[in-house]
Amino acid sequence: MRTVGTEVRGIRAPIVKEGDQLVEIVVDSLKQSIKEEGIELRDRDVLGITESLVARAQGNYIDIDDIAAEIEEKFEGDSIGIVFPILSRNRFSMILKGIARSGKKIFLQLSYPNDEVGNPLLDARKLYDLKIDSYQHVIEEEEYYEKFGDFKHPFTGVNYVDLYKEIAAETEIEIIAANQPESILDYTDQVIAADIHTRERTKEILKENGAQKVIGLDEICNQDHGKGYNPQFGLLGSNKASDKKLKLFPKDGEQFVEAVQKEIKEFSGKEVEVMIYGDGAFKDPAAKIWELADPVVSPAYTKGLEGTPNEVKLKYLADNDLKDLKGEELLQAMKVEIKDKESDLTANIKAQGTTPRRLTDLLGSLCDLVSGSGDKGTPIILIQGYFDSLADE
Repeated sequence: MRTVGTEVRGIRAPIVKEGDQLVEIVVDSLKQSIKEEGIELRDRDVLGITESLVARAQGNYIDIDDIAAEIEEKFEGDSIGIVFPILSRNRFSMILKGIARSGKKIFLQLSYPNDEVGNPLLDARKLYDLKIDSYQHVIEEEEYYEKFGDFKHPFTGVNYVDLYKEIAAETEIEIIAANQPESILDYTDQVIAADIHTRERTKEILKENGAQKVIGLDEICNQDHGKGYNPQFGLLGSNKASDKKLKLFPKDGEQFVEAVQKEIKEFSGKEVEVMIYGDGAFKDPAAKIWELADPVVSPAYTKGLEGTPNEVKLKYLADNDLKDLKGEELLQAMKVEIKDKESDLTANIKAQGTTPRRLTDLLGSLCDLVSGSGDKGTPIILIQGYFDSLADE
């Protein structure tokens, strides 16, 4: 009798460097785990590879001078506005450093009390006590330091106004806190929309309110100039690689996942789904931070991972339709319900309470939680039994 459903394993791999043959490395690492751990591959298993591994093997890097050159090329005048970047030492800090290198005066507009993914800029309780209307009030730099200057992020211990002023010290920078995108237009009409998931709406609002030039971070370093680039996401999804370099989100991901899938099929005969994953889409209950600082959870995946789960809620059935059954009779009736379920349970009360998220978001978040971001050394994740149900023996 089968007693286990989904199984997830972090697979160790060599340290990957630029130019390495990653398809071969991934497949060889999987083969080694199969041999050593006695794993039996099955159709519809899922293999996840972290985006940093793919980008590193591709050599998809830029340096801050590349960012500065694009800023000078794309923006006129001697000033530039940046709206709604996240508060991050790893993500936005290097982008800001590159923009500062252009020599343009920077007007940096931060949202408050938190950034887009939940990082606090100031003490929200104090904001309430001071009766500041965060929907309308613009907090300029002098007021910020007067009322909130002693604030430090509770987990990083960093005051991000101080940090960003230090990072951009080679040019002039003025920081404001405001939640209406158009507030930046009181300072400059040349603007970068630096938010991640709300960027298209931000750009629309800025254009509607008279901005002369508006682009997103996804429109910087998105062209092939013989260096790193990402045609879809540009600087979004980038990470600090060194004091001068950034690693971009991987490109050409579809070719990579399909090549891995093909190699696995050739040695195992199994149709394994393959995906590249980055940040998981979940919220930390203590820090109140939404982890998804990448533009998407999965930038590339094989076709079998399209869609959302189509599952009945066992708890609902047990408490309602099958409430008079117990033991083996209940189990067998539940299996019948699963086997006979409709192909699309959208709006069906039997699916009420299930998670209507995309499969790639769910699976990518699972991969991210298992691999972590530290020293585990398991950048490849094997998920088995995810698409099985209680009715599968």
